[in-house]
Amino acid sequence: MIDPLTDIVSLLRPSARLSKHVVGAGPWRISRTEADQPFYCAVLEGACRVAMDGHDAITLEAGDFLLLPAARNMIASSLQPAAEGREHTPVALGDGVFRIGDGDGPVDLRLQIGHCSFDSPDADLLVSLLPQQVHIRGEPRLATLVKLVGEESRAERPARDEVLSRLLEVLLIEALRSTADTSNAPGLVRGLADTRLVLAIRAMHEQPARAWSVTDLAKQAALSRSAFFERFNRIVGIAPMAYLLAWRMALAKHLLRKQETSVTAIAERVGYRSASTFSVAFARHVGMGGGGGGRGRGGGGGAGAGVLERASRTRAEWRRRAQELLAGPPWPEAASR
Repeated sequence: MIDPLTDIVSLLRPSARLSKHVVGAGPWRISRTEADQPFYCAVLEGACRVAMDGHDAITLEAGDFLLLPAARNMIASSLQPAAEGREHTPVALGDGVFRIGDGDGPVDLRLQIGHCSFDSPDADLLVSLLPQQVHIRGEPRLATLVKLVGEESRAERPARDEVLSRLLEVLLIEALRSTADTSNAPGLVRGLADTRLVLAIRAMHEQPARAWSVTDLAKQAALSRSAFFERFNRIVGIAPMAYLLAWRMALAKHLLRKQETSVTAIAERVGYRSASTFSVAFARHVGMGGGGGGRGRGGGGGAGAGVLERASRTRAEWRRRAQELLAGPPWPEAASR
């Protein structure tokens, strides 16, 4: 059986940028302005606060795990307020250990922190389907996974990058599925936790080439068309056909990057009857044709790395773009009713 969550995380292609052990003492405050970069943290001892732009501050305690798939304007601080206007810089102690706050006082906080990146050319779109923040309590497996990532990132062993990529995939999946029943924010995770919607989402992932309509998908979920449409929008946060289009294009980009088959074959796999029709849709989606650049195999032409370049898009812009695509010239085989 196809697992949509595994599909999304695998296509994100996570890779480790930095993993460190942080100890803190006394009052401190750190601001980060790095935009839309994945961040995760496991609290091993003590407590602290973390706030991201647009969200209330979260108090993290020992045993807590926090994942921000796209961190923006993040502020981390001790529970005891730091001096007004004072920012602290972590001091490297060696072997991946950093200290914040009082340099001489007793340690009252231990964190395992990680910064990673998503190497997918469609990362913004895929991340928009995930919760903006994941806060989990009392799940020791997550702390263990974070520790393993830290140990592997500091080791110089064969296949290090491949092992890190797999560990990060497991960490992301474990974190996301742990929050499925508690998340209030719309997104794919909530959709997969819904006993009706999950049937339709799995069907889209299992058969992306099928000429789905909202009515067909509603039947998969055993709901009326109107009830399914409203429920999907409310829980997943995007219209069913916009989600299907987003998934088809993400899958197409993945296949184009691999350069193992022709554009014609890729077009058929994601629901288009011809390479030319797919190329028009792909061009509208990413700003250039699916057949441009590089050499591929077969009659449809290849697709090089240039096809996959595109500017960063916010969550709102991706949704707007999907709606524009669906409202554009008819492609009955790809964007049914």
